[in-house]
Amino acid sequence: MFKNLKQMNGLISEMRKLTNDPNSLKDPQAIMDSMGINQEELEQQLSGILTKKATLKFTKIHPDSVEPKYNYESDSGFDLHSTEDVTVEGMGRALVPTGLRFDIPMGHEIQVRPKSGLALKEGLTVLNTPGTVDQGYTGEIKVIVINMSNTAQTIEFGDKVGQAVLCPVVAGKWVNLKRVLDINEKDRGDNGFGSTGN
Repeated sequence: MFKNLKQMNGLISEMRKLTNDPNSLKDPQAIMDSMGINQEELEQQLSGILTKKATLKFTKIHPDSVEPKYNYESDSGFDLHSTEDVTVEGMGRALVPTGLRFDIPMGHEIQVRPKSGLALKEGLTVLNTPGTVDQGYTGEIKVIVINMSNTAQTIEFGDKVGQAVLCPVVAGKWVNLKRVLDINEKDRGDNGFGSTGN
């Protein structure tokens, strides 16, 4: 997209001019056209970045913990298994260890989510779903499980307790939190819960 540094500097200069004219920001296509950016080419490059194969390094801190694996290539997540026998009382909750630590790549997080079969059959689900595991965390992944049934449920060693999904995310170091006096109104406004129908 950018052939050299000089071209990129020229585009930055052009963007500065455009941002000084509030009317120019209303037409994104005009902005791209003025900068010589081909939308189709840009989308292809971004798609290539998003579909680039990521490496997720892990270590087992329990000798018998189940190694993570994707059951199908099309799966979004891999299963997390308990490394202890844990009884969760009816309407109770427990912290379940998995015996796994991860080196999460920059620009990603792991989201811990429920297993639908476990929720349907046993009434066990992940309480803080999705649980966020930040890129900088290197400790053991533990799953907060809640028992939504009235009877105690026992999670046995090796049982599935949730699933982990590696997700791209904008980390705090790339975000400039800026306090302002007011927020610009948008088409949805403050229409919240149920505003788009059931």
